[in-house]
Amino acid sequence: MLRYAGNHKYMSKEQYSNLNEHVKFVMKAHEGDVRGWDMETPYAIHPLWCSMTIYSETTLPKQIRDEGAVVLLYHDILEDTKLNLPDNLTPDEVDGIIQMTFTGMTQEMVEVWNREPKIRLFKLYDKISNLLDSSWMTPEIIEIYTSYTKKLLEDVEQNFGQLNITRIARAILYKKF
Repeated sequence: MLRYAGNHKYMSKEQYSNLNEHVKFVMKAHEGDVRGWDMETPYAIHPLWCSMTIYSETTLPKQIRDEGAVVLLYHDILEDTKLNLPDNLTPDEVDGIIQMTFTGMTQEMVEVWNREPKIRLFKLYDKISNLLDSSWMTPEIIEIYTSYTKKLLEDVEQNFGQLNITRIARAILYKKF
């Protein structure tokens, strides 16, 4: 999996090892699941993309990046699998995963506004990843999805300023063909 390349200010060897264990768990949890756009791409690509992308946010505090990376890895476990979360998660990580979990899109679009700003930030990664491979969505679903994601984008920019994910979101949500 990931290889620890020596002494780093950012991540200790133990943190690196934990990240590896998290990635292995998520890969196994979604084994056999595929993305809807081609019915071939492993589903685990989605939480991995979300998780790894938040690490590239140079202006977010390290604590939010670290917590977000783990929450985003596990964000679909409770919704899409019958598995329990592993025991090696922190209480904040477990809470974040639970806060990211909804019974469906309708509930999410209403209740997400009652969650902490960082949960809405994490949701923006989730929604943008889904829009990257949205060719399976009907025009009606895309319209609802993009409208909701635009609201998330505005909220994230108000709470966190301009980030790499907001730049990506703007490129996807306001693309011209």
